[in-house]
Amino acid sequence: MLDTIAPVSEKRIAVRVTKDCLRQLRGGHRWVYDQSINQLSHQGKPGDLAVIFDDKRQFFAIGLYDPASPIRVRVLHQGKPTQIDGSFWRGQITAALALRHQLTQDERTNAYRVINGENDAMPGLILDKYGSTYVLKLYTTAWLPHLAEVTEAIRELTDAQTLILRFSRNTSNQNRFGLREGDALFGSAPTEPVKFLEHGLHFEADVIEGQKTGHFLDQRDNRIKVSMRAEKARVLDVFSCNGGFSLHAAAGGAKEVISVDLNEKALANATANFALNKDHPLVSKCKHSVMCGDAFQIMQQLRHKKQPFNMVIVDPPSFAQRKSQIEAGLGAYAKLTKAAIALLAPGGTLVQASCSSFIDSYQFNETVLAAAGETGRKLSAITYSGHGIDHPSTFKESNYLKAIFATVA
Repeated sequence: MLDTIAPVSEKRIAVRVTKDCLRQLRGGHRWVYDQSINQLSHQGKPGDLAVIFDDKRQFFAIGLYDPASPIRVRVLHQGKPTQIDGSFWRGQITAALALRHQLTQDERTNAYRVINGENDAMPGLILDKYGSTYVLKLYTTAWLPHLAEVTEAIRELTDAQTLILRFSRNTSNQNRFGLREGDALFGSAPTEPVKFLEHGLHFEADVIEGQKTGHFLDQRDNRIKVSMRAEKARVLDVFSCNGGFSLHAAAGGAKEVISVDLNEKALANATANFALNKDHPLVSKCKHSVMCGDAFQIMQQLRHKKQPFNMVIVDPPSFAQRKSQIEAGLGAYAKLTKAAIALLAPGGTLVQASCSSFIDSYQFNETVLAAAGETGRKLSAITYSGHGIDHPSTFKESNYLKAIFATVA
């Protein structure tokens, strides 16, 4: 399958960039945008190696070139010149696994992110583990000429029995060399959802067509925080997707959980995940139901019923996917805060999250606190949370996940 991919050119592309770009790269950034490039020695193909020189014409960094992307070069390495080959990829993956040593020893969890793109010095590449099934997701076709070596390193260094290939929506179909979404790079593509463990609970993921790579692994640590606060609670999980927060709330002793989502398939998956844990004593005691529809409309309907909740979880999709959407996104978060607080009983817990990378932690936190204040109900015992150890963040744009846990007076 991989032998149809054209190899990279042996001639490396020499790149001169702006002083501001050099400054950002020195600070840990790994993207070189097209407008930051002052000079190229020649035009290259996706995956060709680009060498960035500093203002003294000395080697500064090396990365993957992508002529079709606004991110023209994704930096792999800074410092002294190095060879980019199978040994280099093995070193990168070994370092990523070492960072996640705590997770590799956890017998109650066998699903987590193994490589977090830029933050593990493999920009534009994600590797997620679901038991012995791994999913490799590419955000640039620049990785394809190196895929054979990367795949072999994954096979050698991990317990993967199957490796599934996924593409982000922005990768060009014309440059995929015949590779398709959901192809198995080794092993056999699963014909049904893949089962895995998270904090001892059973889940299943559609690794072929599911959102992200099949499950929202980045919220794993926040889900166990919900479980610790859910005893005897009546819980509303808004934007519940596959029911990750819902199921953990049930396992924490919640007496009732309502999962809300616009996607009927996601709610069916949530119901299926509850069924997988029917033998769990606390999950079996919890009354679980689903409501399909617009989150704001359903929250308004529930408010009219005047049956308050002890916990409301609000984990929406990104409301600001570009800078121009920041103001509207903050307004949407404020609206959600007010709607959630209106549904909470005195002493109830608000859990609100944001995955909008263009909205920073300060903006999000201040928006939630201000919106709560406008309702006349104060938030206390506030805990702020973010990424788990498998989602390291090494530069500003990668620090996307924010969450607030607060008691409503």
